[in-house]
Amino acid sequence: MNIDLTGRVALVTGSGRGIGRAIATNLAESGADLIINDLDLPSMEKARDKIVSLGRRVVTFHCDVSRKADVDRMVEASVGVLGKIDVLVNNAGTVVRKPMEHYAEEDWDRVIGVNLKGTFNLCRAVGAQMIKQHSGAIINIASIMGEVALPPRASYTASKGGIIMLTKDLAMEWARHGIRVNSISPGWTVTEMTEKYFSQEEVRKFMLERIPLGRFAEPDEIARVAVFLASDAASYVTGANFMVDGGWTAQ
Repeated sequence: MNIDLTGRVALVTGSGRGIGRAIATNLAESGADLIINDLDLPSMEKARDKIVSLGRRVVTFHCDVSRKADVDRMVEASVGVLGKIDVLVNNAGTVVRKPMEHYAEEDWDRVIGVNLKGTFNLCRAVGAQMIKQHSGAIINIASIMGEVALPPRASYTASKGGIIMLTKDLAMEWARHGIRVNSISPGWTVTEMTEKYFSQEEVRKFMLERIPLGRFAEPDEIARVAVFLASDAASYVTGANFMVDGGWTAQ
């Protein structure tokens, strides 16, 4: 993509693997310096090495986004090292697939805690810094499951629907500070987390028959939308949810 983000600093959560790593890498390829975060240390180190190879500055944090204190420390330290945060991508997430009647309270709390509370924690902490800067772009990674259900994923769909509405609310609240807030709802994307799931013939057939483009997404296809939203090319875009799903939700 012909987008120049030189001089900007981006924080991407859950950036060790999959969509998060693709977003971090694409931002770095466009010139941004990175703050990356993951609980999987080996994966985060690989992501860091790739960003360094592109000639960008990078700061790494082993941080649980569901914990306010951890997030506050990460944001404070990041600003201390890199001076600012221009772009925030809330990508960290988890899922539990089981019927609601078999859910344990801790299953619900973990998914809501990482996906929705984690997004809240980062938006609150980074948003405060962006208000001081009078500018910023926040990109929340939601899901097609935030608008259409595919059981059994009750906590996941609830969290992603919450992210979409949090995005809209913050877009209205922070527009006066020059902060744009948008979300991306990926469709079925091939990552380390989904590869085993998609390899099941019955699942694969069910999915592909319902995707008008007839294939799964690659992480870079989601990442390129994030780069656009982080850039001045999207200067008049806020409060929007981008369905990047091969046409799944158009049906």
